[in-house]
Amino acid sequence: MAMPVGVRALNALGGVLRRVGVPQMSLDEETLLDRARRATRLSDFGDEWFRTPLRRLLDSFEREAGLTALGRIIAHADVARLLENRLRMTDVRARHPEIGAQAIRRPLFVVGLPRTGTSILHELLAQDPQSRVPMSWEVMYPYPPPERATYTSDPRIAQVDTHLGGVDRLMPGFKQMHPMGAELPQECVAITAHDFASMLFSTTHDVPSYQAWLDAADLRPVYASHRRQLQYLQWHCPSQRWVLKSPGHLWALDALLAEYPDACIVQTHRDPLKVIASLASLVATLRSMSSHRIDRRAIGLEWTERLVDGLTRATRVRDHLPAGTTPPFDMQFGEFLRDEIGMVRRIYAHFGWTLSDDAAERMRRFLAANPKDKHGAHRYTLADAGLRAGTERARYASYSERFGVDSE
Repeated sequence: MAMPVGVRALNALGGVLRRVGVPQMSLDEETLLDRARRATRLSDFGDEWFRTPLRRLLDSFEREAGLTALGRIIAHADVARLLENRLRMTDVRARHPEIGAQAIRRPLFVVGLPRTGTSILHELLAQDPQSRVPMSWEVMYPYPPPERATYTSDPRIAQVDTHLGGVDRLMPGFKQMHPMGAELPQECVAITAHDFASMLFSTTHDVPSYQAWLDAADLRPVYASHRRQLQYLQWHCPSQRWVLKSPGHLWALDALLAEYPDACIVQTHRDPLKVIASLASLVATLRSMSSHRIDRRAIGLEWTERLVDGLTRATRVRDHLPAGTTPPFDMQFGEFLRDEIGMVRRIYAHFGWTLSDDAAERMRRFLAANPKDKHGAHRYTLADAGLRAGTERARYASYSERFGVDSE
């Protein structure tokens, strides 16, 4: 995807300055920590566990990500924002310890491979007034804690929409792949990013060393932090149940259930060949915003191997659920598309909930206002990712057989 002329000029200038020895925007750990302290006039980052993944991520940014001048600016700004958010949320919780007493009961988590309907299902479930979802604006800028009275008029909504408008200008075709908006539900990768332990970073950047570390890490501290952030967000803006989603939970379902043993899990399923072709296209587009080195075939191989690993890990956890755990609900993508509201009713019934007439009507209105390909069709092929259908069918054979996933 071609970047705008101004961005190409900035990246070219950055390359020249780098070659002649002009210092680049710093991605040094202590520099970023000091910047966050100065910006907030705070010093307590909370649980120090985050320092290890932060250090790993910054090292991968420097050595592996092939950052352009714009990429360095984006990485610097994102890390600084996340650090400032940590400081501010930690400070609020320290001054208001009652936040830690907030109950979170039977949260619903939508998991499943990327591109399997997790986002549209999440958006649909968000229409139920009984549900509480993390909105993009409150996750990106969680301070001050959101208030019920101003939840739909908070000035951060306009701030985040302006920011996302800039992303649209940099990647004009991205909204065809994944619509964004301040008042659309945000997935949990943006919450766990505050601990610098998120698949978000390997989606937007080529950071293999960081990802290898993350794949081997014990993520229970991340899910403890995840709960603290939900408590913070719901403090002045509660509802009956949290509805959350992220494909990233597949790789850490054990840690998720250790923190939320009463979680209600919906796992979405779709033909893996469609999934990997679409995902490889999405990752290539995202990485093009920050890197001069985009290898679509390498991305395809990297992510198909990662997806199989995620499915294997999640299935292993599912095969050893403790007695009394509510079994996950398995949702087939094709069945969902044929009757979205009917599928929601089935999900609710599985967990013992009732879909009200009001919630169902809100969901119908949302579907009518957001038809498939509203922003244009996303075109992709398996060949673009350098993958062969026969090889991929064999790679995912046990998963497809286990969950009855049909070929598209």
